[in-house]
Amino acid sequence: MIKGNSFMTKRNVWGIIAIGLVMFMTLLGYFYTPYDPSQTAVLSRLQPPSLQHPFGTDHFGRDIFSRVLVGGRVSLFCGLASVSMGAAVGVFLGLWSGFQGGFWDEVSMRLSDGLQALPAILLALLLATVWQPGVAVILWSVAIGNVPIFLRLTRTQTLKIKAQPYLEASRALGASDFRMMFCHTLPNLKDALLVQFSLSLAGAILVEASLSYLGVGIQPPQPSWGRMLRDAQSFASLAPWAVLIPGFFIALTIIGFNLLGDSWIHRRYR
Repeated sequence: MIKGNSFMTKRNVWGIIAIGLVMFMTLLGYFYTPYDPSQTAVLSRLQPPSLQHPFGTDHFGRDIFSRVLVGGRVSLFCGLASVSMGAAVGVFLGLWSGFQGGFWDEVSMRLSDGLQALPAILLALLLATVWQPGVAVILWSVAIGNVPIFLRLTRTQTLKIKAQPYLEASRALGASDFRMMFCHTLPNLKDALLVQFSLSLAGAILVEASLSYLGVGIQPPQPSWGRMLRDAQSFASLAPWAVLIPGFFIALTIIGFNLLGDSWIHRRYR
């Protein structure tokens, strides 16, 4: 049971440890990799974990440890960039809709309904038919999918805050809608937005891995955790480590961000 309003709960500690490990390995990949992650070595293919190759090698003889280090930056970049874009648009539209009401509120809600009808994976498959599969498809599909989530959350919270006496006083003193939205309302949405951002980030990383696995995300020779799973599936019985290791880091990252989001919820409402 959580006591008080302490930020350092058990969920938070485990979430920070999980994300800290992933971040450390991702940053390490910028400065050091034991091998070139794209270098093939046919004579060293499908080797189990050892001192020479801590995570073993794949079916092309590429070092899995090096590929995990480099693949992590792709997953985190796609997650952070896409959720940030979706959150920026969704929060702005939600604030505007909540304050303006009427016609603009109706338009934003119908826009939200239309965007929610397209799952991120389906949208990515549609975009891949227009553009070449790659990072752009992931960024746009996940960003568009997050717009209605943040729009509805922000609008709901804005309508609650809008009725508070201090906003009425601010309006009576001549404050503009822009000032009330970004100086008085947005700071009070911080906790709710942080929780949603953390949960959306976990979902975005899962979508990136899924799209790369389906072949419409990150393209070879650039490594990503989802693409590593796709490449290793045919050799799962011969080299289970090639499947388990990238799968472990995908799961660790998602669980870490979910734990952080969950701890924020308990911190706010317990």
